[in-house]
Amino acid sequence: MRLTRRSFLIGGGAAAATLACTGVAVAQRPQAFKAATAIRVEAQPISRLSTTDPDRSRFGALMFRSGAILRSDVPAFGGFSGLWRSASGQEIIALADNAQILKARIETADGRLAGLSGPVLSPLILGNGVPMRRSRYYDTESFALSGNNVFIGTERNHAVIRFERNAAGSIIRGVPIPVPQALKDLPSNGGLEALAVAPQRSPLSGALVGIAEGGSGFILTGGRQGAFQVALTNGFDVTDLAFLPDGDAVILERRFSLFGGFACRLRRLDAAAVRPGARVDGEVLYESEPSHQVDNMEGLAIHREGGETVLSLISDDNFSALQKTVLLEFSLVA
Repeated sequence: MRLTRRSFLIGGGAAAATLACTGVAVAQRPQAFKAATAIRVEAQPISRLSTTDPDRSRFGALMFRSGAILRSDVPAFGGFSGLWRSASGQEIIALADNAQILKARIETADGRLAGLSGPVLSPLILGNGVPMRRSRYYDTESFALSGNNVFIGTERNHAVIRFERNAAGSIIRGVPIPVPQALKDLPSNGGLEALAVAPQRSPLSGALVGIAEGGSGFILTGGRQGAFQVALTNGFDVTDLAFLPDGDAVILERRFSLFGGFACRLRRLDAAAVRPGARVDGEVLYESEPSHQVDNMEGLAIHREGGETVLSLISDDNFSALQKTVLLEFSLVA
């Protein structure tokens, strides 16, 4: 097993080395709550993305809007690797790696992120009544919401679980959907990091699309099902996917090194490029620099607000005191 950013940061350097050599787990994620639980989350606003160039607001094709570092005294808070934001931008759902979700409303001050109100952590429950945290699908890594359907991708035991979203907004009755054998055969720690449903204007309209960390892509539903490959460069791996209203896709990528720390990148994929058998590449919209206030960015959501296309990113802190839960938002420059 290779030395990963998760094993190093959760277990520490020596423990990670042991894991790399022996394959024996040395740390576990916090257990999810048994029922929906209101928690307290504090926010430290981020007013400037760059710590060395505080007056800069344009970064590639993006304008930095605002951000916040989120903290809670609840051990089960964190580990967020999937993100959804409502059409109004006021509600968020974040998927945690330990089979639970965070639901909250966005608080703003002068148009900038100021914190979360009404945050609730809820466990994910399968249709047979078994909590996902106690099932073979305990490692939850990717999230997509479309209408009343919610899709969650899992690692270790690679699968996609479809849930229903009821009138009260609860996510209930998870059932695995059929997936190709190639997805099931992905490396243990290399499953679906990204899931999204293609919008109406996409050639894949309504299809569920997933991408693994190593760039293996799958069109999982609809009339054009099949596999594709995302071209990876400069040490980046895919961590999430979201579609723009025009049908183009945006992928979030992450890079980690022990000496360089975390970096993130956003690339735009042409709507027609994502198809069975294709090798997909795309233009870089944004790539972080060492001075930027990013962490292990793993979740991406896109919504329209006041005529702007807003990209929101959240980090997976791996439940580690060495990392932070960072929520950022950018506007896409036309």
